[in-house]
Amino acid sequence: MTELLYLDDTDAREFEATVERVLDDRVVLDRTAFYPTGGGQPNDTGTLTLAGDEPGEGARTWTVTDVSKKDTVYHTLSEEPPEVGATVTGRLDWERRYSHMKYHTAQHLLSALLLSEYDAETTGNQLYADRAYLDCAYERFDEADLADIEARMNDLVDDAMAVRWYVMDREEAEATLDPERTRLHLLPDSITEIRLVEIGPEDDPYDRTACAGTHVENTDELGTVEVTGRETKGGEKERVKFRLV
Repeated sequence: MTELLYLDDTDAREFEATVERVLDDRVVLDRTAFYPTGGGQPNDTGTLTLAGDEPGEGARTWTVTDVSKKDTVYHTLSEEPPEVGATVTGRLDWERRYSHMKYHTAQHLLSALLLSEYDAETTGNQLYADRAYLDCAYERFDEADLADIEARMNDLVDDAMAVRWYVMDREEAEATLDPERTRLHLLPDSITEIRLVEIGPEDDPYDRTACAGTHVENTDELGTVEVTGRETKGGEKERVKFRLV
């Protein structure tokens, strides 16, 4: 099973790994910092370079065009993959990854805000490198609501709250944590250890959610939040769109 480096060290931009399997244009590595598509967060992209080769002209390099996770993590490459047993250096497209980290953290803040102040539970989300949206169970937001949401989001960013993540036994999490906020019921029964992401003081976090995504370490990294619009998605479901500038 591939060691998922991004779960502990979201700042890892470069790593060494061994090719364990080759399947057509895909490879499985023994360890990876590339995030696979999931939870509304797109996959990372970047390169694999044969160990010992310096980046640049003449280096044996493959572009990582897609990353997916099923039984393990599969890296889709632009050219014929390296051989099994090869040692490679992975390098992430950091600008893309860091943008995803900021948007995913902002989505957590927005989910917590909408739940606490509008009793609107998040039902879905999707983030990109330059924008994001969140779907929630709510009849309809008006312009005053959107202005208030934007102002409150920027207050939360300015509070410079710490963001942290850790693993907890599922039985303990279900027995001790607020199920409405953590949304543990959405996870398959096969998951027995829960990765939790918290924002705010340790003794009273503003948000605590089960999540396997990547996040920044402080809300002050997000910049300014702009709410760019809304859509009614039917069945008393609203979509709130936003961007970071």
